[in-house]
Amino acid sequence: MPVPSSVPFAKILIPSLFVLIWSTGFIAARFVAPHAEPLPFVALRVIGVALVLAAIALAFGARWPRTRAGWRDALVAGVLMQGLYIIGVFWAIHRGLPAGIAALVGSLQPLVTAMLAGPVLGEVVSRRRWLGIGLGFLGAGLVLAPKIGAAGAAGIPPVALAACAGAIAAITLGTLWQKRTGADADLLATATLQFVGACGVAVPLALASGDGLSVPLLLPVWLGMAWSVLVSSVAGILLLLLLIRRGAVAGVSALLFLVPPVSAGLAYLMFGEALTPVQVAGMAVAAIGVAVASRG
Repeated sequence: MPVPSSVPFAKILIPSLFVLIWSTGFIAARFVAPHAEPLPFVALRVIGVALVLAAIALAFGARWPRTRAGWRDALVAGVLMQGLYIIGVFWAIHRGLPAGIAALVGSLQPLVTAMLAGPVLGEVVSRRRWLGIGLGFLGAGLVLAPKIGAAGAAGIPPVALAACAGAIAAITLGTLWQKRTGADADLLATATLQFVGACGVAVPLALASGDGLSVPLLLPVWLGMAWSVLVSSVAGILLLLLLIRRGAVAGVSALLFLVPPVSAGLAYLMFGEALTPVQVAGMAVAAIGVAVASRG
């Protein structure tokens, strides 16, 4: 039975839960980083998510693509959005990028998409959107510049930051591909096929790395795996689909602005990752920039 839109649970608790769950994706990466290599962990994660989503999609009668092109387009989007993106983020955090900083870099993806929307999709980039893009990157600069290459736990390793930037490039290209090819696709079927596509890149990379598809039999690793598969991915995607089906597309974009500060707060509580006042201010400026650029 659908939940009436007037109840507080639907209006407040579901969006709040979505933000919390989405934020923990970066925390889970940080949680398992000291105990497992990123490539086999991500490979097993995307396999698990693909299997669970496939079962849900079949149970609910999801509408699968009717053409080979439809299957191909979803798989290609998955390689970029769920495969290379997740691999890049996990690898970056494993190499020392703080979880809160990774979340901030991830939040810049809408800005990069907005910059490329003109030449790739033929969209007009307004002055307001360019203002938001400028503010977003200014805020990110305030957060990142003082710590790039700095020594100690508070520093930001350049190679890790580059890997995270590469992940953002991958999800941006995947987003643009999805916009061009999958506008009318069934969302649950598309999500399932995207994780199948992610398996197509994550599994070969894990095997080629020499680490295979095995992770240590340690409690933190399997707790992180269970959370990453069932909560961060499956529950997060189902909540996202619920919000979208309720017509809250603009609201979902606004909710994503909250992910970096929530991730930073959780990282501080769990791992002691602290931000300086300038970095906190920069995170706020970046959030405002993303909000301005994504408005409407």
